[in-house]
Amino acid sequence: MNDTTKRPQAVKVSRDQLPASCPPRGDALWNRHPKVYLPLHEQPEAVCPYCSTRYVLED
Repeated sequence: MNDTTKRPQAVKVSRDQLPASCPPRGDALWNRHPKVYLPLHEQPEAVCPYCSTRYVLED
C-alpha cells in the first residue's frame, strides 16, 4: 500500500459537525465505501466498520 493512501489514526470531529459519517467528503471517488453514520452522539469515539478509521468527538 502506498503511504499517501493511508488514513490518519484518528479524525477529530466537533459537535457542530454531527452527525458524523465516513468516508470523509474529501476522499477520492475510487477510495470510497458505502456511507455509514457514526454514533458519536452516544459515545465520544467510534470506528468505521468498513475502513477502520477512528473518529473522536472533541469538545
